[in-house]
Amino acid sequence: METYLVFVDTVRNSNKFWSAKVEDTQLTVEWGRVGYNSQTKVHSLASNQKANFKYYQLVADKKAKGYQESQSQIDGNRNISEIRRAIQLLNIMRPCIAVKNFHEGYIAALNEYLQIVPTPLGMQIDPCRVYRTVEDVDHQRELLNSLLVNDSVVVQPTTAAVKAEITTVSLKTISKSFWRHL
Repeated sequence: METYLVFVDTVRNSNKFWSAKVEDTQLTVEWGRVGYNSQTKVHSLASNQKANFKYYQLVADKKAKGYQESQSQIDGNRNISEIRRAIQLLNIMRPCIAVKNFHEGYIAALNEYLQIVPTPLGMQIDPCRVYRTVEDVDHQRELLNSLLVNDSVVVQPTTAAVKAEITTVSLKTISKSFWRHL
């Protein structure tokens, strides 16, 4: 049993994750800022039932604080709709960036996008500068579109494209330059 949650509020400089995993009688919790070294705590409990109870309790506490379910990796068909939603959000943000109009709708789209695609943004987030140009957004869109080929997930390493029906891409291991055109 495993959960990956994120809390994103770019206006308030929040871009953090929290994850929990139960294995037998151990509950491992990891948290930190997206893209930075995280902290880990392992709880050794008397039984698997107690580990599961604590897991559900901690997940409920985080969700009550505004954390939302996300994922640290893109895998299989379940995520195709999330990739498509991320592309839709980029399409919403693009005209705002073109005219430098960063209204509440833009901020909401940016926050939702970052919940779907956790992205390292540094220690000080300026929501008006996450994507500086429409070319940055277009680059992001191209990268996400490259993951949608025949309704399968595709990974494109720098040396050659490798296609597979279901490939897993860990968002934790993808470099910042994969998601943002610098």
